[in-house]
Amino acid sequence: MIILEARKLTKVYSIEQRPIHVLRGINLQVSAGEFLVIAGASGSGKTTLLSLLSGLDHPTSGQVFIERQDITDAGEADLAPLRNQTMGFVFQSFHLAPSMTAIENIMFPAQLAGDKHAKAKAMDLIDQVGMQARAHNFPSQLSGGEKQRIALCRAMINHPKLLFADEPTGNLDAENGAKVLAQLLSLRKTRGATLILVTHNPAIAQAADRVVTLSDGYLNDIETWQ
Repeated sequence: MIILEARKLTKVYSIEQRPIHVLRGINLQVSAGEFLVIAGASGSGKTTLLSLLSGLDHPTSGQVFIERQDITDAGEADLAPLRNQTMGFVFQSFHLAPSMTAIENIMFPAQLAGDKHAKAKAMDLIDQVGMQARAHNFPSQLSGGEKQRIALCRAMINHPKLLFADEPTGNLDAENGAKVLAQLLSLRKTRGATLILVTHNPAIAQAADRVVTLSDGYLNDIETWQ
C-alpha cells in the first residue's frame, strides 16, 4: 500500500529576481512500512524535499498525498492534527524544550492529543532506549546522543505512521550515531512506522530498504550507497 506520494513537485526560489530551481518535477511513491533514505550532495534540496513531503512547506507546483489525502494546499488547522497523529519528526538539532525534563519532552505530543496514558507510554519508550535513569534530567544535562534518543522517543509516542528525520545523526559522533540508528531500527520494528530520512551517514543508507538521490533538482533511484 502506498502511504505517501509526490507528483511532479517543483520548488522555485527567487534571489534578486532570479529564479532558483531547487526541485524539478519530483515523482515519488513510498510504501507503508518502507525505510527510505534521501541522499545527495550538500545543497541539493534534500531538506527542501523532506519539508514538502511532510507538509512543513508548500511546493511551487505539484501535489503531495498522505494516505490518498491531498495535503498540498492544506492550512495549519488541517495539518496540525495530521502532524500530531500521523507523523513524527526528528531533526538534527533535537528541538527539545529546555524547560522540560526528558520524560516531559517525550510526553508532550501525547498530552496535546489528550492521551491519558501519556506518561506510561513515555516511560515505556525511554526504557526501550535505555535512558530511564535520565528521565528527569533537563536537555542541558544530556549529551548530544542522549538528546537525540529523547527526540526519537518524542517522535514515536503517538505511534506515527510516517517518521521524517533530517540528518538525525549529523551532530553525533560515530558511537552515538550508531546507537541512534540501532534505536531507530528497533522502534521501527516494534511500532511499524514508515521511515523517510535525509542523511549523509553511509551506515543509515546501508540499513535502508531503498535509497534515492537528488541531483540538479531531479530524483533518481540508486541500488547501492557509494
